[in-house]
Amino acid sequence: MRLLLAAKLPAILTGSFLRFLLVGVFNTIVGLSIMAFLLHVAGIGYWASTFLGNAVGALVSYMLNKRFTFRSKAKVAGSLWKFLLVTLVCYGLSYGIGLYGGLLIAAVLPWFPDNRVHDAATLLGTGLYTITNYLGHKYFSFRTEPSVRSQAGESS
Repeated sequence: MRLLLAAKLPAILTGSFLRFLLVGVFNTIVGLSIMAFLLHVAGIGYWASTFLGNAVGALVSYMLNKRFTFRSKAKVAGSLWKFLLVTLVCYGLSYGIGLYGGLLIAAVLPWFPDNRVHDAATLLGTGLYTITNYLGHKYFSFRTEPSVRSQAGESS
């Protein structure tokens, strides 16, 4: 049954990417909830709200992605700094681009409410953040070198 299901799904939706998406849904709900609360209830600005929401989401993400998504055996000292670096770079790029995207939406659609520009920017940034984060963590933070045995098996 599992093979039948795997055969029907594109390769990108199997394995670590699917697990990453599941973890991502959970930590995104956590992060976006915090962002929305800080933006709309606490009255905190865009950058602080998105940073704090992502900081909490990132802690959840690190723990779940290390163990569940990438099944990494890397020591915390070796993987945490990489995880934080990828997370911060992805945050700055994704939410910076998201903010410009939100402003562009408001400029192109004059009826778009000014008080929703940051919401649109947050959603755009979150989508970009998800994609860039997966790639960064898969190929840098939690990258595992193939064992000599598996390399030998692949070459024959």
